[in-house]
Amino acid sequence: MDKLEAMNAFAKVVALGSYAEAGRALGLTRSAVSKAVMELEHHLGARLLDRTTRRVGPTEAGLAYYERCLDVLSRIEETEMQISRLQHEPKGLLRINAPMSFGALYLGRAVADFMIAYPDLRIELSLTDRFIDPIEEGVDVTIRIAALNDSSLIARKLAAARIVIAASPEYLQQNGIPTTPADLLQHRCLVYGHTSMLAKWQLQMDGEIVSTPVNSRVCSNNGDVLRAAALAGHGLINLPTFLIGPDLAEGRLRLVMAEHAPPPLGIYALYAPNRYLAVKTRVFIDFLAQRFGGVPEWDRFAQASAS
Repeated sequence: MDKLEAMNAFAKVVALGSYAEAGRALGLTRSAVSKAVMELEHHLGARLLDRTTRRVGPTEAGLAYYERCLDVLSRIEETEMQISRLQHEPKGLLRINAPMSFGALYLGRAVADFMIAYPDLRIELSLTDRFIDPIEEGVDVTIRIAALNDSSLIARKLAAARIVIAASPEYLQQNGIPTTPADLLQHRCLVYGHTSMLAKWQLQMDGEIVSTPVNSRVCSNNGDVLRAAALAGHGLINLPTFLIGPDLAEGRLRLVMAEHAPPPLGIYALYAPNRYLAVKTRVFIDFLAQRFGGVPEWDRFAQASAS
């Protein structure tokens, strides 16, 4: 019997005034309860109970220890109840990490609606394009847009992130419309990344992925910067539709080379493997899956164009 169990047994003896009654209440034998109390006394170096043939009662030291036991056992019970409630009711603090552009454009509004449905939750939403380790940084849910590699985390796909090539109508009128990957060398390209050296786009051709060299006019690790440059007529972009879907729907940008579009990425919710997934994490991921499932709002430009 561990110390907490022994403390509980001792407290029950004091409350009921009997080893036998305490044993019946705890589902233990009288001898097991007596042994637990004696081990406590040996550990503490003090006699806790006065034993008579008719009744068992606490000594002065035992009474002081009994009061502390009740406090400790009560705190443990309260903590267990709180943890149990957290596993059944969405409460507490939910920490979320997401890419900057997607978070600002779509996740912020989703979180605001989620908070209406779950008013007892507090939210910390961190936006960064840096890949983080959610376990090390204490994040409950990480939104990642990628071709997901093997990971120690559990991933749930929320939506597809289509990648398309596009440019402003003015740019295409002045420079022509590319139709094959080889044509890109004759065009100015706006490249996502940290360096324009040896810039390449991954495109589809004859059922395979080909790495295609491009001429970089602007290079940035922020998609909003590249979108602004494309809208100003500075070249071709290769970006997810969640960034430029409305621009395509309203004609500010035009799709080109649709048959050679880069392979799509996925938008995933990542979380640490845990046998007991916190209910706050589960309901948030379920909420996002329902919100972004089917045809996500950023891809409805295709439906609008077809109508």
